[in-house]
Amino acid sequence: MKKITLVLISILCSHFLFSGSIEAQTTNGMVVKFKTDKKPNKASVEAYQKFDRPHIDLLNKNNNIRSIKLTGNKSQEDTYALEFDVSRPIEELIELYLKTGLFIYVEPDFIGKGHGFQTTPNDFYFNNQWSHYNDGSFLLSNSTIDADIDTDLAWDITQGDPNLIVAILDSGSKLDHPEFSGRIWNNTNETQNGSDSDSNGYSDDLFGGWDFANNDNDPTDDHGHGTNVTGITLASGNNNIGYAGVNWNSKIMICKILDENNSGFYSWWAEAIFYAVDNEASLINMSVGGNASSTLLEEAINYAYDNNVPVVVSTGNQNSVIQYPAKYINAFAIGSTNSDDTRSDPFSWSDTSGSNYGAELDFVAPGNYIYGLDHLSNTNYNYYWGGTSQAAPHVAGLISLLLSVNTDLTVDEIRLVLEESSEDQVGDSEDTFGWDQYYGHGRINAFQALMNPLLNINSFENANENVTIYPNPSTAGSPLEILNLIDGDYNLSFYTILGQNLYEKQVAASHSKIRVLLPEFNFGTYFLKIKNNSQNITIFKKLIIK
Repeated sequence: MKKITLVLISILCSHFLFSGSIEAQTTNGMVVKFKTDKKPNKASVEAYQKFDRPHIDLLNKNNNIRSIKLTGNKSQEDTYALEFDVSRPIEELIELYLKTGLFIYVEPDFIGKGHGFQTTPNDFYFNNQWSHYNDGSFLLSNSTIDADIDTDLAWDITQGDPNLIVAILDSGSKLDHPEFSGRIWNNTNETQNGSDSDSNGYSDDLFGGWDFANNDNDPTDDHGHGTNVTGITLASGNNNIGYAGVNWNSKIMICKILDENNSGFYSWWAEAIFYAVDNEASLINMSVGGNASSTLLEEAINYAYDNNVPVVVSTGNQNSVIQYPAKYINAFAIGSTNSDDTRSDPFSWSDTSGSNYGAELDFVAPGNYIYGLDHLSNTNYNYYWGGTSQAAPHVAGLISLLLSVNTDLTVDEIRLVLEESSEDQVGDSEDTFGWDQYYGHGRINAFQALMNPLLNINSFENANENVTIYPNPSTAGSPLEILNLIDGDYNLSFYTILGQNLYEKQVAASHSKIRVLLPEFNFGTYFLKIKNNSQNITIFKKLIIK
């Protein structure tokens, strides 16, 4: 369980505490935060790449400064990322800069990576999204019935609020993928004119978000990790193609914080958090991590928390301790489970891998053998990934559904809802009663979370409460009755769990019911969409064919 006591990592005089080998975590980058009364003029820094502080400018010159870039919370104009062409050890540079007395902190610009790995199976038809609905038939790994998050039931309540903005901080995304059609976030305050029209610090950030890796306005994915993660959370459902994300409707903000090698500087990550919060994202997913703690990165996580924006973070895949920023107390730290509810140990791609665990773990979610979208194709659905990177976006998707139902939930209330609704002792012997370091509070359950009293849902809304279908389970080719309807004309649509529309029928309800003959569907789970044409009421029901 996350400790309530905050551990303050501070810089005392000229000493800095590092976690692990610096050389393994950063190259030639450093982050500095000026004291309030020592801040340089931002315009001068940007124009001349100097701080107008003789001692610092001399240090920069002597150590072959390559670039100076405003980062962190840009509105404060006090934090800069410095990049050097120098062979001097980064520890020595930090000591030199701290001795000037100008800075609150100086730290390496650590490097972290995405937490997922891609696999291509031989058979294209292994495309079952067991994480949503698991009937025990998944073929790539041991599978247990109901070892899923019950998204199929959750969709009876909500499929996501179109007004909600979900920020994905990753390697970018395929912005033109049909699964995201009409849902990419637009910055309506910005004008495409080559300048920063809305004064948010980013020029022409009109469509999608921002590329922090290349410092431009095109957050297109050049690796693949981000497109997969985005799809898990936000791929559209009921659109007759591909896969269904957890949330089918909300807006998608893309912040590219990983380069083409799936790596990124912490300064990119922190700046993207500030950007997402300041541009009204309701939720952030970060399927990334590194071994080192960073004051700047923790400041960013705390900034999101203080502004009531949940940050969901993957824990890492080393079968070891939890990485940063998942380790910070105000992040949601997410581990991974398999299709039989065991902890992912190992993942499909390495015998030495595994879902990271420890005292900071909050929850687990499906993360192994997760099929997803391709960043190079709109029609290739033949990829699956494995990692805590794939687990975190399931949790982010669920939180977005919670916020779709009740936008007033605080971060702490969301955490409480997930704690009360997650399923405990469903895994192996590691999954002990109550919180434990391997499963946290348990594997999330979307339906149980949405039925929590904090969301003020006592029954299915949008007329779901009284409407029933009978019999259910049913048999293909047999009569099906829909009961407790308002008399009038209806449109019935039958969908697969992946959103493929199989059959539609116009029919009238009389004496509060409809009787219809089921088509010859295969065994499985389907959605029945019941739309009242005159009153514009839409009801979703799950139908099982046996």
